[in-house]
This record gives sequence, C-alpha cells and structure tokens, in this order.
Amino acid sequence: SAIGVLIIACPCAMGLATPTALMVATGKGAEGGILVRDGAAIEAAAQVTDVILDKTGTLTRGRPEVTSVETLATDAGAAHRLLRVAAAAERASEHPLASAIVRRATDDGLDIENVAVTEFAAVPGGGVRAVVDAHLVTIGSLALVGGNEAELPDRVAGQLAEAAARAEDEGRTVAWVAEDGVVTGLMTIADRLKPEAAEAVSRLRASGLDAWLLTGDRDAVAQAVAAAVGVPPERVVAEVRPDEKAARVAALQGAGRRVAMVGDGINDAPALAQADLGIAIGTGADVAVEASDLTLIGEDVRAVATSIGLARATMRVIRQNLIWAFGYNVALIPIAAGILYPFTGWTLNPALAAGAMALSSVSVVTNSLRLRRFRGTHD
Repeated sequence: SAIGVLIIACPCAMGLATPTALMVATGKGAEGGILVRDGAAIEAAAQVTDVILDKTGTLTRGRPEVTSVETLATDAGAAHRLLRVAAAAERASEHPLASAIVRRATDDGLDIENVAVTEFAAVPGGGVRAVVDAHLVTIGSLALVGGNEAELPDRVAGQLAEAAARAEDEGRTVAWVAEDGVVTGLMTIADRLKPEAAEAVSRLRASGLDAWLLTGDRDAVAQAVAAAVGVPPERVVAEVRPDEKAARVAALQGAGRRVAMVGDGINDAPALAQADLGIAIGTGADVAVEASDLTLIGEDVRAVATSIGLARATMRVIRQNLIWAFGYNVALIPIAAGILYPFTGWTLNPALAAGAMALSSVSVVTNSLRLRRFRGTHD
C-alpha cells in the first residue's frame, strides 16, 4: 500500500497540466502569425473584456495619401508651391501623414531636397512647425495654425472651411497650412481602411468584447471610420494626444474592465504597456512591439480576435487538465492506501498504480494537444 500511495501521489500530471497547454498554444499561435511573449499574456488575453483599436496602421493601411490641395491663391502654380513648402517642412517628421505629404510632392516632381529648413519642431497631436526659406511654416490642425474657425478671415472661413468640412464628412484628415501666421491653404489626406477591418470588429463583438476606437484625429474623421467598421459612436474617443492614450486605457481599467490595446506606432507604446494586454501590429514601430505582450506578424487585424479566442481555449484546457490531475490523486490515493480493503478486500497493485499514473500524464498531454485543432477566425 505504501508503494502504491507513493506512485499515485507523483504529481506528474499536475506538473504537466499548464506547461503542455501553453506550449501547444504558443506553437499554434506562431503558425497563425501570433507571437506570444509569455504564459501570462495568454492568461491576460483570456480575461479581456474591452479591445481598444488605434486607427492609423491598425484599422487603416497606415499609408495615407494626399487626395487634394486647396489654396487661397488662384494662379496655376499655387497648389505646387504650397505642397513644396509643406513637404520640405515635413521631411524631418516620422508621422505617417508627413510621409504622405512628402510622397505626393516627390510624385509630382517637386524639388524639396534643396529647400532650406531650420528650427523644425513637432507638436504632439497637433502638427509641425519649421522655418522654410526664412518663413515660419505651420502644418497641422486648425487649432495649431489658426486658433479656430471663428477667428479665420472671412475668405478663409468661406473657401477653405467648406472644403475641410466636406473632407471630414468623408472620413479624410485635413492638414491646414499657414505661413508667418497666415493661413494659406490645406491638404486633405485619406488613409484607406484595411479590407478586413470591418470583419475584425464584427468578430470581436461576436466574441462578447466591447470594441473602442482611439485616435488623435478629429471627431468627424473618427466617427466616419467607426461607422465604416462597426464601432458604436459612443465608444469613439477622438482628438487624443499621444500622452493621453495611456490615461484613457487606465480610465477603463479603473472602471473594472480588462483592456487590450492594439496599436503599431511609437505614440501607442505607453498605452500598450498600460493595458492588461498589449497587442502590436508587427509591421509597426519596434518600440510598440517591445512594449506589447502579443505581436501580430502580419497586418491582418482579424488576428486580434483569433489570439483572444486561442487564449480562452487554452485556459479552458488548463482548467480541464488540473481538474483531471487533481481528481485522479484525490480518488486513487485513498484506494492505494487501502480504504476499500476492510469492506471488499481490494487493494491497488503497485503495477496498476504505475499504469494509472502514466495514463493520467498521457491524458493531460493528449488533452493539451487538442489545441492543435484550434481554428483561427482569420484562417
């Protein structure tokens, strides 16, 4: 009986219950382009209630394009002059919108390399300022370049504000341009949605998760994107400065929610680190990947729902493994100790105990291997 008890009490199955499931889940995730930092990330993912999605590079392609250039001047070269000045000022910026302006100028054959640019300064969440050919050029939000619409000259408010309103209604971003404190025009920039963005949000909501949109763009632009992908308007948070994103995540956590943050940019890194689960788009900035718990190798945002589904399945398997392993010990240790002998004359042969112990371990491993059949929502 003593030998039987020692064999049954061997905690092999309990020791295998968690690591085998995590190992299989990690491998399955890697097959689908989901890199898991550690086991704690899987546990956190299984408990997520809210998913916050960044806009640029997450729901959109992250490669915005300048769709139009509007100026107050009426001559034929006015648009090219404004674009050339703006592109020269934006060359030092790493923001995706700045890259779009520089690409448009390059595609139009404008020479921006030989333009004298000094005193460049980026305004987080606002735009940029620089001295271009001895003129102070400001590019960005209306608040940065001109205060507000009511303070603009009548001709600007009439001609440009109408174009800006029309662009924002269509979900495009407006970059205003001012020289020496005077508004001279604007550029409209569009970042097309990823084709799978709406489906990704739909699958998150079908999984019982609340999807949020968090962006530094104006509310009109954010609402247009949210409507296109299926995020409810009350869960859209717009005009958020980069340093405020982490605070928005913390506010949701303070309300008792378990938050996942999905982003790809340098500005998203603090929010990714603050969230209960940080999910980085692998094509984004290295600092975002470093701050995250999960990394999606591709750009398919549907993998967010897949990763959370895989985590939930993994935690179910771990619980099943632990229940089986613990139940095995609880049931067989008393039998091995001879609790049935006074009534039935039955004892547990040590050889049978060894077979039962091996069977328990095999059962736990086999149950964990069922995760290999997990089908991701973006497969």
